[in-house]
Amino acid sequence: MAHQSSDLTTSLTRQGQSNSTGDARALYLKLFSGEMFKGFQHETIARDLVMKRTLKNGKSLQFIYTGRTTAEFHTPGNSILGNSDGAPPVAEKTITVDDLLISSAFVYELDETLAHYELRGEISKKIGYALAEKYDRLIFRAITRGARAASPITKTNFVEPGGTQIRVGSTTNDSDAYVAGNLVTAFYDAAAALDEKGVSSQGRCAVLNPRQYYALITDVASNGLVNRDVQGTALQGGRGVVEIAGIKIYKSMNIPFLGKYGTAFGGTTGKTAPSNLGSHVGPTLENANGSQTGINNDYGQSAEVGAKSCGLIFQKEAAGAVEAIGPQVQVTSGDVSVVYQGDVILGRLAMGADYLNPAAAVELYVGATAPSAF
Repeated sequence: MAHQSSDLTTSLTRQGQSNSTGDARALYLKLFSGEMFKGFQHETIARDLVMKRTLKNGKSLQFIYTGRTTAEFHTPGNSILGNSDGAPPVAEKTITVDDLLISSAFVYELDETLAHYELRGEISKKIGYALAEKYDRLIFRAITRGARAASPITKTNFVEPGGTQIRVGSTTNDSDAYVAGNLVTAFYDAAAALDEKGVSSQGRCAVLNPRQYYALITDVASNGLVNRDVQGTALQGGRGVVEIAGIKIYKSMNIPFLGKYGTAFGGTTGKTAPSNLGSHVGPTLENANGSQTGINNDYGQSAEVGAKSCGLIFQKEAAGAVEAIGPQVQVTSGDVSVVYQGDVILGRLAMGADYLNPAAAVELYVGATAPSAF
């Protein structure tokens, strides 16, 4: 019987083999599941949280600062010709449009014909995500810079408040940034600082790393931050956190966070990914200073932004964004498509961002020393 089994094995025709050799399933059809695994689609939020202006027929936009003025008693008989100290002092801030920011892909017509899934829609989405992600990162870096800056008003004997930096926790560990109690204390401290600096309570918001945001949700028992009117999937989806000290909370992977955007998978020390999965470390901060080609505003360099920043709290006046060309997607056609037998899908954007009112910007940080101005 053993001999007969051996003969059957050697004479058996395997329909999936190529030329009766190799993988027994090589010729079997691979069916398309109908699913496409997309890249990470991070929410982009900064555009609507700051002062956005459209720029036409110019390269930059001017913003005017007016400082505080004083009150004085009138002396009978004296002419009233304005305060003797020349108040209020005035200064300016100019935001310049950076060079055209683009993201593009070439779609070969034959590839599109042969492909069993729709290409153009997915490519267009990814181009849009790339532009929006860059938009967020530049604005958040501008707010970070503002939180470390002094007021543009520098008139003698007039003191206007600058930015604020608030420490999260009391140790030198990065893990302090993920402790809900530490974050709640920092929020109230930030709200008090904004109040003391005369910043409007309207339009205050905070942007945290997702792990910080979810730390607030899971710490229901001690801080009562979950809105009990929000139930079901909305609560589980992270939309059930109430405001802290009148500050609305957002989450984003695009804030400068502990030296990179996002965070390493696992977040805190002791919660690392299994060795066979890799660490999934988020991208480090790229250089974005004025000397880089295409950049006309100062967004700082990686070393300047630092490795200890862990959140932003700000009011709408903290930063401004100017747009000469809003986010657009263009597709070639006609003769170009004929010559190259395909189309270029192009996303473009012309914008610039910078801080406006430093008093309206608060940076959260961990560690014993606050990050330096840049």
